[in-house]
Amino acid sequence: MRAEAAAHANHRTTALGSSFYPAMRTLPPEQREAIFQIYSFCRQVDDVTDSHEPRERRLAALQQWRAHIDALYQGVPPPRLKDYVASVTTFGLKREDFLAVVDGMEMDVIQDIRAPNMATLDLYCDRVASAVGRLSVRVFGLSEEDGIVLAHHLGRALQLTNILRDIDEDAGLGRLYIPREGLYHAGITSNDPHKVIADKALPKACAPLAQRATMHFAKADEIMNRNPRRVVRAPTIMSKYYRAILDLLLTRGFAAPREPVRVTKLTKLAILLRYAFM
Repeated sequence: MRAEAAAHANHRTTALGSSFYPAMRTLPPEQREAIFQIYSFCRQVDDVTDSHEPRERRLAALQQWRAHIDALYQGVPPPRLKDYVASVTTFGLKREDFLAVVDGMEMDVIQDIRAPNMATLDLYCDRVASAVGRLSVRVFGLSEEDGIVLAHHLGRALQLTNILRDIDEDAGLGRLYIPREGLYHAGITSNDPHKVIADKALPKACAPLAQRATMHFAKADEIMNRNPRRVVRAPTIMSKYYRAILDLLLTRGFAAPREPVRVTKLTKLAILLRYAFM
């Protein structure tokens, strides 16, 4: 019991810094614990990806995660995943979705992503975001059909918003997620992150990505609007919070210099109060 309590506290502590934490807190205890676990898993794998370890060590660490996930589904979970057994059983969480997240993180480790084509970017978004959504919608209790489609659209909406928000931060890591089709459309031929973020044509390259994110938010809203409110309460809060970020980005624009955008505490509270008790 002490070990289980410690694991719960650890997952909760990991989630505390997340912008999704208020949405997680609206869930009943069993669902909340499962979502904390999913978030904790993603955070730990992401920490491997963004560490300063040599690529070979990071790839080895990700491979170890794959082995641990396999062990979990073979009934011999390693200590770091032992408390996931109940959630996997109760909510039918899929092994392939956990593995997809690892595959997505690995894309950042094999080499720094720089101006991928749109198909590669979409695959990346599916793995690092929509796969997380596919795990999460099972916990929320959506039907299989609506759950998979919601994960597709909301995952991509959130990840594209992250990409647009973190352009300068990603460039500092040697990464550039703006797709090459958008860059070529704007007349940008370089894939050097620092050159691209300084280019005056960058706003034109970002516009199609912002439009795509807006479309995915709208599709996600359609799905959530036709489902019981209690089932979509948490993803609705997540969506509205990130939609507020995208709106701030569109208002600010993408020309340099780009001041960081932040959703105010008052706006966060308003979203929570409006949708937590709907």
